[in-house]
Amino acid sequence: MIGTWQALVIDCEDPDSLAAFYEQLLGMVRIDNDPDWVSIGDAPDRPAVAFQAVSPYVAPEWPGHVHPQQMHLDVRVKDLDLAEELVLNLGARSTGEGAKTFRVYLDPQEHPFCLVSW
Repeated sequence: MIGTWQALVIDCEDPDSLAAFYEQLLGMVRIDNDPDWVSIGDAPDRPAVAFQAVSPYVAPEWPGHVHPQQMHLDVRVKDLDLAEELVLNLGARSTGEGAKTFRVYLDPQEHPFCLVSW
């Protein structure tokens, strides 16, 4: 092993608001909170999801390749219908895509993520 995973970093326009969305989605807490960098996680010594401000921010397109998604999170849930209702109330938008075991959404700054259930 060369190293250990520290964080997944997501470029965005507003780190504070996007971190707030994912805090509620994933049940994590703020680890770092600066104007241009916010990270959330289970604890300071565990891997984090971080959000960094970039300017100009260009949102990915789903689906598409001109501004590709580059990454997305899969979030495991017990009940897809209930989870969908909750993420839409947080500000996510459904893409209308998916299958029996997953559905695709866009977060408030247009990053794709999936709710998955097995």
